[in-house]
Amino acid sequence: MTLLLTADATAAGGGMSMIIMLVVMFAIFYFLIIRPENKRKKKTEEMRSSLSLGDEITTIGGIVGKIVQVTEDTITFETGEDRVRIQTKKWAVSTTAKMEAAEAEAKNKKRK
Repeated sequence: MTLLLTADATAAGGGMSMIIMLVVMFAIFYFLIIRPENKRKKKTEEMRSSLSLGDEITTIGGIVGKIVQVTEDTITFETGEDRVRIQTKKWAVSTTAKMEAAEAEAKNKKRK
């Protein structure tokens, strides 16, 4: 009878430590993976919503140009000296020249 009671108490303690380990693992997963990804998405959305005329952009496909027209969900930009105009959706914009300069400056500050 006493053997059964001690086995139940040990199993209950083991279950509690297992739950604590799962909570700790989820917290680590959240702070190392989920939270930084959400911050990056928010920053990118903010950049895309603040696009304006004259901004130098790079698309997801690697095309570089200067914005000449902005609408609610599309942009038109010119590439190179031949002034070819390309219209694309805002979600296709990867970076802007301002964003790249800010990231480079932040990296330089970290190195110093």
